[in-house]
Amino acid sequence: MLDNEKDQAESFITHLAFERRLSDLTCKNYRRDLKRLAAYCDEIGVERWRDLDSGHVRSFASACYRRGLSARSIQRHLSAARTFYRYLLREKKVSANPVESVSAPKSPKRLPGNLDADRMAKFVDLPGEGVLVDRDRAMLELLYSSGLRLAELTDLDIVNLDLNDATVHVTGKGNKDRILPVGRKAVEALRQWLVSRSELANADEPAVFVSNRGTRISKRNVQARIDHWAKLQGIDVNVYPHLFRHSFASHVLESSQDLRGVQELLGHANISTTQVYTHLDFQHLARIYDKTHPRARSKD
Repeated sequence: MLDNEKDQAESFITHLAFERRLSDLTCKNYRRDLKRLAAYCDEIGVERWRDLDSGHVRSFASACYRRGLSARSIQRHLSAARTFYRYLLREKKVSANPVESVSAPKSPKRLPGNLDADRMAKFVDLPGEGVLVDRDRAMLELLYSSGLRLAELTDLDIVNLDLNDATVHVTGKGNKDRILPVGRKAVEALRQWLVSRSELANADEPAVFVSNRGTRISKRNVQARIDHWAKLQGIDVNVYPHLFRHSFASHVLESSQDLRGVQELLGHANISTTQVYTHLDFQHLARIYDKTHPRARSKD
C-alpha cells in the first residue's frame, strides 16, 4: 500500500483519539484491524483505499475466516473498516463505502455470566482485617453496588466520591459522565478504606484505590486480587471484574423489570446492549416455572 494511503489511516486514528476522544486501547485496536486490511490489500494488489470494492471486502472476510478468526473478530474487523471508510467519505478521499453492504458471519450469542445474589453477597463480604482487606472489600463492594466497569473503578478519584450523598461520579466510554448510587454496604466499606488508605497512598495521590506502591492501582492488580479472593473462598466459577457488573445488572433487572433504568445505570448508549440481560432474567424465570408449575414439573 502506498505511503499516502497509510497516512490516511493514521489520520483516521488521530481523528478517533482527538475528535471522538476514544481510549488508547480502542485506537490501538482500530490500528491493528486496519493494518490487517492493508496487508490483505497488499496481497491482492490493491494500492489505494478508493480501489477497494465490496467484492474485495467479502474476500477479506473469507480469508480471515480461513485463517481461523472467530465470527466476532471478523465482525470487529469489518466494523473498523466501515468506520474508516465513513471517515474517508467525509474527507472526500473515496466516493463510496465498500464495507457498508458486507455482512459478517453471525457469532453464537454468549450470555454474560453472573453469580446469584446470595453467592455474590457472600463473595464481596471478605473475611479478615487489615489495610489490603479494607481496600479489596471496598473495591468489590463498589463494583457490585454500582455496576462499574473496571476502568471506571481504577480511574476513580477521591473527589468523585460523595459518601454523604451515597453517590459516585464516573466517566465511562466516550467520556460520558454519569452519577450512580452507592449501596449502604459499599458506603460502609469505602468509609473504612478511606481511613486505612493513608497507610498505603502517597501524599499527593488522588486515586481512591492504590497499590502497595502508593500509586493508582492497575487493572491487572485488581484482577489479581479478585482471583486471590475467589480461590480463598472456593468460588467454583471464573470470576473476573466484569462479572460484578453483569451480576449487578441482572439482579437489578430481576427486581425492577426496568430495562431503561438498567441502561442508564450501566451507561449503555444503545438499549440493545442492555437487552442481553433480559435473556438472563428469562432464564431465571424459566427455572422457577419448571420447578413450580404443575404441568411443567418432571415426575420423580
